[in-house]
Amino acid sequence: MKHSLSNLFAQKNEQTAKPDRKHQQGDQVQEVPISQIIPNQYQPRSVFDEGKLHELAVTIKEHGVIQPVVLRPFDGKYEIIAGERRWRACIYLGWEKIPAIIRNLDDDQTASIALIENLQREELTPIEEAMAYSRLIDIHGLTQEGLAQKLGRGQSTIANKLRLLKLPPVVQSAILEKKITERHARALIILKDAQKQEKLLKEIIDKQLNVKQTEKRIQRMLNSDASLEKKNKSRRMSLSRDSRIAVNTIRQSVSMVTDSGLKIDASEEDLEDYYQITIRIPKK
Repeated sequence: MKHSLSNLFAQKNEQTAKPDRKHQQGDQVQEVPISQIIPNQYQPRSVFDEGKLHELAVTIKEHGVIQPVVLRPFDGKYEIIAGERRWRACIYLGWEKIPAIIRNLDDDQTASIALIENLQREELTPIEEAMAYSRLIDIHGLTQEGLAQKLGRGQSTIANKLRLLKLPPVVQSAILEKKITERHARALIILKDAQKQEKLLKEIIDKQLNVKQTEKRIQRMLNSDASLEKKNKSRRMSLSRDSRIAVNTIRQSVSMVTDSGLKIDASEEDLEDYYQITIRIPKK
């Protein structure tokens, strides 16, 4: 997949477009103490696979760090711009130093590069990917379509990922922890109601529902809601014209008394055979 990354960063700093590939002419590689390095505050990846980190550490132990990490001076230390997995692997090995390239970049450049680096590897969870898209849109003032063009991805792909961010936090966490798949999550979006989404999420996890079973369960819930709404609408329409006039007259009277300054308590209840209005007027 082709990514038009040079266009994405042309306004800021053309040389930051692909920092994690062969370093550019003039870049000086130096050994930096690992203890002086801090993680990227804009790192989209919230979960690092320990197994893959161990595999990387084995490779680095045998062949060394072939590609230097990229850092920037930050608050008396160095913040990682690109190469956090290599840095973590070196910590795992107990190394004291790591080869690095130092660049002076601002927050937006640092965030953009960290996001792009991870998007290119396509190892992010759907939620992490969605957050990366959202952040890039904010940084560069892009539309979904504009971002899709910059990254060489379909606009529908960007839109579908961003919709996941509308799900309740508990559902997003389930995606991050890989308790449910992205297809499960996209099915849950149809419900719209957060409480129902969370309730069904628990059912999906407890009963290990697959996507097809989840979609059928959602359809039953939607049909049930439609049936209930139809029943309630029918009951509302069952009031005769005279009854509706009487109810509206009482409501207007209560409103007039309230507007006069007297605090009264009024409640309405639609029962099976009648419409009940209860009014409580304080004696004092």
